[in-house]
Amino acid sequence: MLRSVILAASRSSRVERLVATAPFSRDVVRRFVAGAKTDDALRATRELVDDGLAVTLDHLGEDTVTPDQASATRDEYLTLLRMLADAGLTPAAEVSVKLSALGQAFDEQLACDNARAICAAADAAGTTVTLDMEDHTTTDSTLDILAKLRKDFPSTGAVLQAYLRRTESDCRELASAGSRVRLCKGAYKEPESVAHQSAREVDKSYVRCLNILMSGDGYPMLATHDPRLIAIGEDRARWFDRGPDGFEFQMLYGIRPEEQARLVGEGYTVRTYVPYGDDWYGYLMRRLAERPANLAFFGRALASRK
Repeated sequence: MLRSVILAASRSSRVERLVATAPFSRDVVRRFVAGAKTDDALRATRELVDDGLAVTLDHLGEDTVTPDQASATRDEYLTLLRMLADAGLTPAAEVSVKLSALGQAFDEQLACDNARAICAAADAAGTTVTLDMEDHTTTDSTLDILAKLRKDFPSTGAVLQAYLRRTESDCRELASAGSRVRLCKGAYKEPESVAHQSAREVDKSYVRCLNILMSGDGYPMLATHDPRLIAIGEDRARWFDRGPDGFEFQMLYGIRPEEQARLVGEGYTVRTYVPYGDDWYGYLMRRLAERPANLAFFGRALASRK
C-alpha cells in the first residue's frame, strides 16, 4: 500500500512541485544528492577525495525512452570524465552507469555502444566504469553487455544483488582475476520466485556471496551500511588475507559519513556513491518506492551522521 502511494507520488508533477519547494526538501537533497550540475558533482568529489575517500559518480536519470535521451546521457558522462581528469580527480573517482539510461529498454545494442564510448572515455581519463544493476528482468542483458565490454575494458565493474536467488552462482562466475564486483543487498521490489523476501534471508545470502567473492581472485566491492555486514567484511578480509588494495567498502553519499571516515582511518578503501543531476526527485522517490522501509532509513540518516 505504501509503495503504491509513493509510486503514485513519483508520477505526480503537483506532488513534485510541493516536495521541491518544501523547506525540508533542500536539506534532504543537499544531504543525499551532490547537486544538479556537473560542477556540483566535481565539488562533492573534490571534498570526498580530500577526506581520503574514493568516489563513484552516477548521473541521475533512468527513464530513457528515445535515442536522443540516451545520447544526452552518454555525452554527460563523457563531459564528466573529461572534467574529472582535468581536475586531477582520477583515478580516485570513477563513474557508475545504468544501462537503462543508455537505451537498454528499447535498443540493447545502442546501450552497449553508448556504454563502450563511456568506457573508452574513462580509460582515457585514467579511471573506469561500473555498470549498475537494476531489476531482475535486466540482469542477463546487463551481464551480457558487461562481458562484451570487458573484452576491451577488463576493469569494467559489475554489480550483483544479494537478494536475487541466482546471485551466488553469478558471484562464482565473476570472482575471477581482475574482476571488479560490487555486492549490494538489492532495492527493487521482486517476486518471491526470483528473490529472497525477508531481511534475514537477504543478509544470509549477502554473507554467502561475500565469502565467495572474498575467497576468489577478483576485487570485491562491499556496498552496505549495515554494521553487522561491515564487521563481517572486516573479519573476512583478515581471514582471506586481503590487504587494503584487495577490496573496498562502498556507501551512499550522505549515509553514515562518520563510519566512512572510521573505515578510512582503519586503512580501508571506502568509495562513496555520489548521485547528481536534475532528476533528484525521481531518484529519491524511486529509492523509497523500491523499498518503503527506506523512508525510515533516510529519516535516521538525516538525524544522525554516524
